[in-house]
Amino acid sequence: MSGLSRPSPPPGSPRDSFRRGVRAGVPLSLVSFLLALSFGVLAVQSGFTVAQAVAMSALVHAGSAQFAATSIVTAGGGLLPGVLAGTLMNARFLAMGIALAPSLTRGPAVRALQGQTVVDPSWVLANRGDGTFDRHLLMGATVPQYAGWLSGTLAGAVAGDLVGDTARFGLDAVFPTFFLALLAAELRDPRSRGVAVAGAVVALALVPVAPPGVPVLVAAVVALVGLAR
Repeated sequence: MSGLSRPSPPPGSPRDSFRRGVRAGVPLSLVSFLLALSFGVLAVQSGFTVAQAVAMSALVHAGSAQFAATSIVTAGGGLLPGVLAGTLMNARFLAMGIALAPSLTRGPAVRALQGQTVVDPSWVLANRGDGTFDRHLLMGATVPQYAGWLSGTLAGAVAGDLVGDTARFGLDAVFPTFFLALLAAELRDPRSRGVAVAGAVVALALVPVAPPGVPVLVAAVVALVGLAR
């Protein structure tokens, strides 16, 4: 996978941008489906009901957070540690939201609703490369991915016993490959590459000693500082 290519950026109406986002998001919905399929299997094997698994995907819609929280709860860590781990895993959205905020319009409530459509690939696709974002494209790209996430969770939860260990199908490799593709799309200059390497080194150094999610949070802070310099 060579990276995530952005749709062509000719200006147009908000509806045109939304449609371009939907078209760009359709291929990504397959990735969402496969990741969610794996989560659905894990959830029911961990004691979740089908309804609980689907509800979690509908409300959270964040693979890393859902996997982290479910794994910790299943291991006996309790609900609070699971929620905290999931929150830390999603800490990157704080930086992404700060970057996106100037491109959102209208009042706080509407801006908050628009912010709910932020997922990693949509954020990358909507990034114009000049510090601004096409919010309509972002929302359009998220629609098919959200549908893929819900349907994948449902399929995995219903067929969990039949699927068994998802690792034997290679689904455990989809998640890291997906994020590497997103990263590759952002490494356009030496500065970005240097910041990415610094963040990776920090995260890898913290993984053996820090709680789940903390390495991601610290690496995100390092990246923000590096890009702001």
